[in-house]
Amino acid sequence: MRKLRARWSAVADRVDRATPAHRDRSVDALRAFAILGVVLGHWLVTALTTADGGLQGTSPLARMPWLAPVSWVFQTLAVFFLVGGHVAAQGYGSARARGVSYRAWVGQRLGRLFRPVAAVLGLWTVVAGGLLLGGAELDTVRTLLKLVWSPLWFLLVFAALTAATPLVARLSPVWPLAVVAGVDVWRFGFGGPEWIGWVNVAAGWLVPYTLGAAWSRGAFGRTRPALLLLLGGAAATALLVLWGGYPASMVGVPGAAVSNLNPPTLAAVAFGLGQCGLALLLRAPLARAMSRPRTWAKVALLNLSAMTVFLWHQTAMMSVTALGLLFSTDLPGLHTVPGSAHWILARLLWLPVFAAALAVCWAAFRVHEQPRGPRHRTVRTGPATRPAPAPVPALRPAGLKGGSHA
Repeated sequence: MRKLRARWSAVADRVDRATPAHRDRSVDALRAFAILGVVLGHWLVTALTTADGGLQGTSPLARMPWLAPVSWVFQTLAVFFLVGGHVAAQGYGSARARGVSYRAWVGQRLGRLFRPVAAVLGLWTVVAGGLLLGGAELDTVRTLLKLVWSPLWFLLVFAALTAATPLVARLSPVWPLAVVAGVDVWRFGFGGPEWIGWVNVAAGWLVPYTLGAAWSRGAFGRTRPALLLLLGGAAATALLVLWGGYPASMVGVPGAAVSNLNPPTLAAVAFGLGQCGLALLLRAPLARAMSRPRTWAKVALLNLSAMTVFLWHQTAMMSVTALGLLFSTDLPGLHTVPGSAHWILARLLWLPVFAAALAVCWAAFRVHEQPRGPRHRTVRTGPATRPAPAPVPALRPAGLKGGSHA
């Protein structure tokens, strides 16, 4: 154990020394926390049961609505879009200053964003075909594929906003917020068609994305704007939930008439504003925490494989669930109906097992997230050189050496 601690200390020190002093480590910390929030949230509010034969997807939020505050903690997508907008706007500005074309800039970003997706799609296409040929029920296969592929909508929206960065980087968040409000008024107040709500998929996530772009221009140099975001977002969310008829849960609940997330509602966007305000207020404490080499090394290494963790965390959970069927069809917290405090305690005990399975997936598939081509490209910036900027959303080794979030 002592040798392992010594080895980890050596790795942490190397990572710390390789990180330039001017890098804003709080940005990487916020991204890491956003990814972990999504992963833990899915593991806590997603369940696969064998109650009706086969595997059926459900959620403890459907049977225990008092757990809604869990979604307030782990629904962190707004923070990810905040950081994404900040990094993309900063990176595009840096690319233009170096004479890099838009086509080259966006191609590099989207390529590194979608390359790990191919491995997930390829593996699950084979798995689904094998399950069907082996006699698995169609509903079971459909449930599994939905859990694996449904999070990919997030990547599509993120990719679209990244590609649109030159157009939206200076857009005021007020405009997409107004679109979200108008859509909700039409949809819920005047009986508009349900499909109009999907306009908010772009408009809703554009709000934190443009906030991030404003952050890159120095809009949150003082604490007052971030504090106003936090207080205003929290107050608006409370009003919309208590008196506006919006659900308290900030994630989708099976069987619910309205979902705050699919598509995003005004309540979800207001909640995201408050969340972004809190994230911006936490920058200074996070920067101090990240000055400790061992803490920073954990965050930096997680960022190196952020997409791998995001894409494979549901596969890890389902693999544990499927392997559990070899021993029993009603393991508490794994196959049983999530309707009691006993289930919650049992699910918490399964989290380390899910994490171990995710570590196996990470070891097998993180290679798809590594950059292709020359390992370290340099760009002249005067008398010295530095590697090409790190892509979104993961922090690359080049980023550690070059000190740029771009």
